[in-house]
Amino acid sequence: MERIWAPWRIEYVIGQEREEGCIFCTKPASTEDETNLIVHRAEGGFTMMNKFPYNNGHILVVPYKHVADICQLDVQENSLLIQEVCRAISVLRHVMNPDGFNMGLNVGTVAGAGIHEHLHYHIVPRWSGDTNIMPVLADVKVISEHLATTCRKLFEGFKLLYPDSVNKEAK
Repeated sequence: MERIWAPWRIEYVIGQEREEGCIFCTKPASTEDETNLIVHRAEGGFTMMNKFPYNNGHILVVPYKHVADICQLDVQENSLLIQEVCRAISVLRHVMNPDGFNMGLNVGTVAGAGIHEHLHYHIVPRWSGDTNIMPVLADVKVISEHLATTCRKLFEGFKLLYPDSVNKEAK
């Protein structure tokens, strides 16, 4: 079995105080998208940066509907969410030019869901050679671009590639 080490996430695991309520409900209810790292709003779901990324450009695609399991979304809701996943991948390709992606859902705490009560897709861009000597020998993961810079690039990428879907309100 291959093990993926991510020691830089210890801040998330033990050092961060949890916000009140569900961040996937409270953040899109706010109008402060830049502060809340929301890069795109569409019908049925939104895309935001992961505050504790595994890699540069690690984003989350989240339905507005507060559900813990993909099977709790109806066909239309799932369709809208997958459309947002596809838009997000397209923007990541345009803006960051990755060689591939890790993407998926963690359903339930034992499956690795940090916020198990609200479903969300993880999309992590990957590049050939993005795992190097730093995490292997020094237990350090280098995130080479500031989160705010990546956030701005992705926001602009959505605006450029999907101008008709930008900043739609939650339904």
